[in-house]
Amino acid sequence: MAYKQYMKYQYETSPKKLKPEYEPRKNPYAKKKKSTGKKQSQKTKIQPKSHLKAVIYILLGFTILFAISYRNSLITESFDKKETLKKELSSLQKENAQTKINIQSSLNLSNIEKAASSMLGMKKLDESQKVYVNLPKKDYVEPSSEQVLVTEEKGWFEELIEKITSCIL
Repeated sequence: MAYKQYMKYQYETSPKKLKPEYEPRKNPYAKKKKSTGKKQSQKTKIQPKSHLKAVIYILLGFTILFAISYRNSLITESFDKKETLKKELSSLQKENAQTKINIQSSLNLSNIEKAASSMLGMKKLDESQKVYVNLPKKDYVEPSSEQVLVTEEKGWFEELIEKITSCIL
């Protein structure tokens, strides 16, 4: 029988309206909108406060990104300075090594003799040019016969401690 209740014929063209299970309550404290006579658009207006918040968040994001990129540029700049200093150091070390080799080759006795004979026109001494001098074996430095006594001056605090320790003992 319950089945027959749902199968009743409706004479209207529109279906039967059902009531919703939940009806939202209206806020009695909400302000009523005044009509100005102009039709308001269907779109809701964006409040200035929420628009200001969005702008602040965007500016904050750009500021953070700018700080990060600035920090990275400083790191890159210091890395480039370090690399240039390393290159300069290696070139100075190569130059230093080359200078050491040049000094060692110039200190070679055969090279000195060649430079003296070719540039300065010097020659080795003959036996006739050599003069030998005999020196006595006596030592010309005499040790001192006096003994020097070194006395240290004591401060007033050290003297006070000595007096106290001598009185106790």
